[in-house]
Amino acid sequence: MSRGNALRKTDTVRPARAVRPAEPPLLPADSENSLLYLKLKTYLKAEDIAHVMAAYRHSAQAHEGQMRKSGEAYISHPVTVACILADLHLDPQALMAALLHDVMEDTGATVAQLTDLFGKTVAVLVDGVSKLDKIEFQTATHAQAENFRKMLLAMSQDVRVILIKLADRLHNMRTMDVMSAEKRRRIATETLDIYAPIANRLGLNNIYQELEDLSFKYLYPMRHRVLLKSVKAARGNRKEVVGKTLEAMKECLAKAGIEAEISGREKHLYSIYHKMHDRVGTFSQVFDIYGFRIIVNDTPSCYLALGALHGLYKPIPGKVKDYIAIPKANGYQSLHTTLFGDFGTPIEVQIRSHDMHKIAEAGVAAHWLYKTSDAELSILQQQTHQWLQRLLEIQSESSDSMEFLEHFKVDLFPDEVYVFTPKGKILSLPKGATAVDFAYAVHTDIGNRCVAVKINHEHAPLRTELHNGDHVEIITASHAKPNPAWLNYVTTGKARSHIRHFLKTIHSDEAAQLGERLLNQALRALHADTAAVDEARWKKLIRDYGVKDRQEVYTDIGLGKRLNLMVARQLLALSETSEIKDGRTLGNITIRGTEGMAVQFARCCRPIPGDPILGFINKGKGLVIHTHDCPTIAKLRHDPEKWLDVEWDPETKRLFKVNLKITVANQRGVLAKVAAAISEAGSNIDNIAMDEGEDTDYISMHFTVQVEDRIHLAKLMRNLRKVTEVVRLARIKGNAQDTPRH
Repeated sequence: MSRGNALRKTDTVRPARAVRPAEPPLLPADSENSLLYLKLKTYLKAEDIAHVMAAYRHSAQAHEGQMRKSGEAYISHPVTVACILADLHLDPQALMAALLHDVMEDTGATVAQLTDLFGKTVAVLVDGVSKLDKIEFQTATHAQAENFRKMLLAMSQDVRVILIKLADRLHNMRTMDVMSAEKRRRIATETLDIYAPIANRLGLNNIYQELEDLSFKYLYPMRHRVLLKSVKAARGNRKEVVGKTLEAMKECLAKAGIEAEISGREKHLYSIYHKMHDRVGTFSQVFDIYGFRIIVNDTPSCYLALGALHGLYKPIPGKVKDYIAIPKANGYQSLHTTLFGDFGTPIEVQIRSHDMHKIAEAGVAAHWLYKTSDAELSILQQQTHQWLQRLLEIQSESSDSMEFLEHFKVDLFPDEVYVFTPKGKILSLPKGATAVDFAYAVHTDIGNRCVAVKINHEHAPLRTELHNGDHVEIITASHAKPNPAWLNYVTTGKARSHIRHFLKTIHSDEAAQLGERLLNQALRALHADTAAVDEARWKKLIRDYGVKDRQEVYTDIGLGKRLNLMVARQLLALSETSEIKDGRTLGNITIRGTEGMAVQFARCCRPIPGDPILGFINKGKGLVIHTHDCPTIAKLRHDPEKWLDVEWDPETKRLFKVNLKITVANQRGVLAKVAAAISEAGSNIDNIAMDEGEDTDYISMHFTVQVEDRIHLAKLMRNLRKVTEVVRLARIKGNAQDTPRH
């Protein structure tokens, strides 16, 4: 195993848990009596067992002479990994890959060689696991986040890769005792943060719970010991309660004519600790450390059993969950109910069929069970594939690896909420999801175009948090686009990544359009135009700049990263000192007000059509428009090359914000009168604030209003002066709190 794997051959620890004397040895000289062979014999055909044992012999030869730190033969590790997967009844190819998963690194074997020996599928699986072995997760750094991408790509090729990796991690976690405390904590944290949630997401319940318990043991050894001791002590105290409850349930179901297997189970330690930590406080207050599982023959029997038990013990309101009608995202199906048992003790019960139980224990692995013939993809495999594809989509849109890590972790820790589409389809979303999350879950285009939502047939804000059973209908418009404010309240990785991707793309497109206009302006000033620049010069410029294409050059100009005049000179092969001939100037850039994010209107002076304006090229932000008399621009005059002459397009078709300060007599109803005057002038109020001076007879109101141009503003101000309580009125520029940093 590589340095990236949690444990190296040189520092791996004690052997796997000692097997009970009654069990066969793990690796006897005679393989037909080995534990692995006996596990395979329960479900594989003889020819498939022969293939697996051939892989075992090849692995044993490759690892010959290598020892674990405990002193046992290294081959015990891949064999134990294969045994874990054999318990899940995985197919022969997965078992062969498990036995060979360290061979490529140790022997230098190639994919081609393994393909010749064991077939293409096995070679691809071994290669995928070998790549995962090279991953070493550190703290939450960019390196760790980048490695998540590699893990996702390996998973997307074949989910069996991650199944083998999870079994590998489980055995390593079982054998960590002799490592340093610091290393144990690091590996346990990594397991709890990454591998256990993935096991849960794939429905591998037993592996998930054991990974959590082992992580808990090494992260909080003292708490683990105390809690384990308390649980052992409680077993004796609660034995009578559990026994009596079991007998009562068996008798109840038998009377109802329901054939069932009933068992009492102790919750795993980390689950108890989590409940104490989050909700209760002390162990003595956690009554439901025991749960009961009822396995029946079919789905109708599940509901019959639920009804019979509700007749035996009173159910606790709000504690009945139907995961049969609405399965969890990992395919899990069961009925859950909490009952008031004997002595007033809460009893948690799970009711499921045999098929559901198989999925609950093995999850997605249940669909790689050994089969004699190929079968179609199951619903769960399709769900898993869709989840992986969704993550791949997010990965392709997340330029920042830390951003991708954020989206990935959101998808791994969902507390699910189930909502309905207008056609009655059920969608599962993380707890706290909003209408915007729902829109993106339906389809990316629905999310990008959503403008409103109806929840349970009533209009609601897009930021509304969804709850179980909500009926959600998204209203779209063809002209709509994502709002940056949505990022403040969406919770799903898909929604967040699509919004960010759209905003980056639209910003880039708008900047490219502006950049092309700026470059054409500079070329005209140099007595040339774009058509005069041949393809060879463009190719040389693109190569010199180290960019992909012309579009990227335009974008850089639009964002202020390159000066238009400099690029024009380089395209025309002129020196930087070349003069613009015939006294020709660069001319004015026309501002339409519809350029989007590539052109920004400075908040410090809030220019509107009719104001004399200047444009400042701000690196990374594009073109920022100021009024000529803006107090801010005095500080920016030191860099004249970044200033452009700009003018308003006569046909601007948008509203612009203006700051007004209105001093009024402090009388009842004055705000309503001022608001009415603004409305009568055809203007909208965007924001309002008030400050009361020392003289309580008068009060200052600060309005941000929307107007079309200076003529519209003049009409608005005339309207305001007609209000008798208005004593002073002024348009405000250079508000310090709004002054942007350029």
